[in-house]
Amino acid sequence: MAALHRLLLLLLPLVGLLVLLPLPIAAFDDASYLLAAKAVLSDPAGALSVWDAGSSHSLCAWPHVLCAGKSTAVAGLYLVKLSLAGGFPASVCSLRSLQHLDLSQNDLVGPLPACLTALPALLNLTLAGNGFSGEVPPAYGGGFRSLVVLNLVQNSISGEFPWFLAKISTLQELLLAYNAFTPSPLPEKLGDLADLRELFLANCSLSGKIPPSIGNLGNLVNLDLSMNALSGEIPRSIGNLSSLVQMELYKNQLSGRIPVGLGGLKKLRFLDISMNRLTGEIPEDIFAAPSLESVHIYQNNLTGRLPASLGAATRLADLRMFGNQIEGPFPPEFGKHCPLGFLDMSDNRMSGPIPATLCASGKLAQLMLLDNQFEGAIPAEFGQCRTLTRVRLQNNRLSGSVPPEFWALPLVQMLELRSNALSGTVDPAIGGAKNLFDLLIQGNRFTGVLPAELGNLSLLRRLLASDNNFSGPVPPSLVELSELSQLDLSNNSLSGEIPRKIGQLKQLTVLNLSHNHLAGTIPPELGEIHRMNSLDLSENELSGEVPVQLQNLVLSAFNLSYNKLSGPLPLFFSATYQQSFLGNPGLCHGVCAGNDDHGAIPAARVHLIVSILAASAIVLLMGLAWFTYKYRSYKKRAAEISAVESSWDLTSFHKVEFSEMDIVNSLDENNVIGKGAAGKVYKVVVGPSSEAMAVKKLWDSDVESKKKRNDTFEAEVATLSNVRHKNIVKLFCCVTNGTCRLLVYEYMPNGSLGDFLHSAKAGILDWPTRYKIAVHAAEGLSYLHHDCVPSIVHRDVKSNNILLDAEFGAKVADFGVAKTIENGPATMSVIAGSCGYIAPGEFLMPDLLLACLKRHKKCYMQFFPC
Repeated sequence: MAALHRLLLLLLPLVGLLVLLPLPIAAFDDASYLLAAKAVLSDPAGALSVWDAGSSHSLCAWPHVLCAGKSTAVAGLYLVKLSLAGGFPASVCSLRSLQHLDLSQNDLVGPLPACLTALPALLNLTLAGNGFSGEVPPAYGGGFRSLVVLNLVQNSISGEFPWFLAKISTLQELLLAYNAFTPSPLPEKLGDLADLRELFLANCSLSGKIPPSIGNLGNLVNLDLSMNALSGEIPRSIGNLSSLVQMELYKNQLSGRIPVGLGGLKKLRFLDISMNRLTGEIPEDIFAAPSLESVHIYQNNLTGRLPASLGAATRLADLRMFGNQIEGPFPPEFGKHCPLGFLDMSDNRMSGPIPATLCASGKLAQLMLLDNQFEGAIPAEFGQCRTLTRVRLQNNRLSGSVPPEFWALPLVQMLELRSNALSGTVDPAIGGAKNLFDLLIQGNRFTGVLPAELGNLSLLRRLLASDNNFSGPVPPSLVELSELSQLDLSNNSLSGEIPRKIGQLKQLTVLNLSHNHLAGTIPPELGEIHRMNSLDLSENELSGEVPVQLQNLVLSAFNLSYNKLSGPLPLFFSATYQQSFLGNPGLCHGVCAGNDDHGAIPAARVHLIVSILAASAIVLLMGLAWFTYKYRSYKKRAAEISAVESSWDLTSFHKVEFSEMDIVNSLDENNVIGKGAAGKVYKVVVGPSSEAMAVKKLWDSDVESKKKRNDTFEAEVATLSNVRHKNIVKLFCCVTNGTCRLLVYEYMPNGSLGDFLHSAKAGILDWPTRYKIAVHAAEGLSYLHHDCVPSIVHRDVKSNNILLDAEFGAKVADFGVAKTIENGPATMSVIAGSCGYIAPGEFLMPDLLLACLKRHKKCYMQFFPC
């Protein structure tokens, strides 16, 4: 017994050594696996340079590595946004203690690794924002023992939707959005994932109906099935999702009625079912959900009245229901009990008065009620709503005077009241609206004098007050508006003279003072406004001569007709603007009669006349000889020209007032305004209104180039012919024959953004204008990506393809390499676009988008050229 005891004492240190040995061995193994991963990855930023077997740092001190407690085994590997490239490093699958693996926002490519299912402790697998391709490995369906989070958002994964992932019973977050699955139905088996909290399947090519089994997901917090092709009704079982906070079903093909029962979702805060085909009335209980903050149901076919429960909503801050057929008035007390900040009920059939309670909380920032049938006066209470930044009430039946304080809202940037029956005067208090960019009050019954205080609005860019009953002079203070780009006071009863200092408005592109009673002479200073694109002073009582300085302007619209102008008309005007001086009997072309004080003709003039007659005789004789020589070929050539003219074909996408030959005959090399890889662009003036157009003539050379140009032409026509958006350049028509293809666009007088960023004009754009351009471009791209059916990827977004109108509004142009990304084959299948400007949807997801996606909220992101 004693001998056994001594033997145990001798073996005890050896047992302790054996217990300790696995730790350094494990550490050594994990380090070698990480070094093997480093060896196969491209690391241009040197993010893994510290990983070194000979380093004095221990494994757990390496960046991006997390060890489990006091253990030296790797439990977490966070290689996020490190510009790593290459295939998935297989050695990572040997990290047996790994629980969290995040390789998001890199340039990793190739198939998804099936070996990850061998990691027994793996809880979180995040590979979002890479270029992984192929199908999801079927092994994922039953291989993961404890996986909680599977995030494969924004890759290039294809194949059928991986329904087998519903076998991972431990899943709490399933995030597969923005992948190119083949059209597949949403699997019924998803209802078996009882622990699921996040389901993010936006833009996954899902089709068919939403399965009723989705109502079994009682722990679901966020549901996002947006931007798919789901059809049928929204299942009533969604009302069983008692934990739901956010529901995003927008931009599908859902039809039928909104299900009753959503009001019972006590935790629901965000509801977006916009851009579908929903019909019927809005359920009475929908606004009874006690936590509801945001409701987007716009662009559907909803009818009936707003439910009475809307008036009792207590947390509603954002309501957007524009583009439906909702009728009737707002419910009583709407806005009185909730912190309403954004309201857009535009383009409906609503009527009755605008409730005074909409700004009761003092938080209303944007009020959009345009294109309805609201009547009555603007509530006096709105004059105290000092949080308003955008007010759009146009195209209603509003009447009465505008509250004085309403003119002076300190934060308002856009005030659009046009096309109503409003009366009274513009109160001098408007001078307090220091942030006003756009004042659009045309088409009302305003009277009185325009207040001098308008000159205090230093940020004002558009003042459109036409078709009212304003009288008195044009306020001289308007010349202080250094940012003003559009001034339209036409069709009023203004009198007096045009302010002499109007030449100070260097940003002015449109000036319309027509149909008034203005007198005096035309200020020569107008010729100093080099940005001017449209000038209309017709139907007044202006007198004197036409200032020769006006020939410094390049105008797409010019009208001085029906005044009392007199004197000689410079040859430049009579040749260029033939219809711009009608109704001025005192005007004469060339030398006016009566200018010569003596009856005798000077000798020098006699010699000049004789020389001209002699030269004319010589030219006539040469012409007769040429005509005789060319007579036979003339008939042949005339026939050919007639054949060519008859071969032109015009395909219009908007109403046009010109013919194909108007366009063809207007093409002049002197009017070329740009050249590019696809063709040449002309500025032409056509139609009865002398409207300026931009005509792109596509190059046509060898057979291969011709095919490419045809592809460009067809891509641009296919893309733009059905697009309707204020921030997308308008394609009026295309004109073709057997050898030539022309695209006719709206003319953008300020050229491209590239001109203002990379040429002698650099520095002209101030920051508010840059911001405006960025917002407009983003709205255009957002429309292409999210509102077009099918969606469109531009693939060549750069400063030269963002065009600027007369007021520096931005419009996206040049769709020669665009492609659709949803239904049907792509417009063009190859990667295209200018280097450095290819749309981000072609490659990586931006940082902000990924951060947003990790929170599983709806968000939008777009790169901009610099």
